[in-house]
Amino acid sequence: MKTIPLLIAALLAGCASKPLPPDWQANAKGALDASVDDYLKGHTAASNAEFREARAETTATGRADHVAQVELVRCAAQVASLVFEDCPGYAALALDATPAQRAYAAYLAGQWDGLDLALLPEQHRAVVGGGALENIADPLARLVAAGAQFKAGRIAPAGIALAVDTASIQGWRRPLLAWLGVQAKRAEAAGDTAAQAAIERRRKIAGGL
Repeated sequence: MKTIPLLIAALLAGCASKPLPPDWQANAKGALDASVDDYLKGHTAASNAEFREARAETTATGRADHVAQVELVRCAAQVASLVFEDCPGYAALALDATPAQRAYAAYLAGQWDGLDLALLPEQHRAVVGGGALENIADPLARLVAAGAQFKAGRIAPAGIALAVDTASIQGWRRPLLAWLGVQAKRAEAAGDTAAQAAIERRRKIAGGL
């Protein structure tokens, strides 16, 4: 009967021998995830506060690549919402960013010519190569890819509709309003007043009116 206590002791000893990840990693991830979620829902003040917390956790490491990653995640959420501001926080760190981070920044900016696809996250490589957005399972990654396509001038009407549906299903008010705005402009340009009116009614609902 002594074998069970000995086995438990051995398992506990094995767990104890593995160093726990530093607190800043979990703290930064939690704050950044919350920041992105609040940003997409349109809660700007909360998002900004959580982002500052995530950035503070990573700046404590003195590693530009860690801070650059946080900035790129923020920029990706903005691109998903069709907000293109050239990622000033990342730009200040670009010289010390990794090659993969520089490739992702170019991807977000719609600078796809000469882009090394091997450096991109897997789900975004196919998009640059002409793959369909619906093949991206993760809703946020799908919206980011749609925003990057839009910036690069390569998005199709079906991609716009998918972005609207994705934001709607997730309850992400900010990107939903942005993508509905794109649809409204397309309907106006086509002279489709019925579609334009329907989209505007939906925008009012999404805007909380």
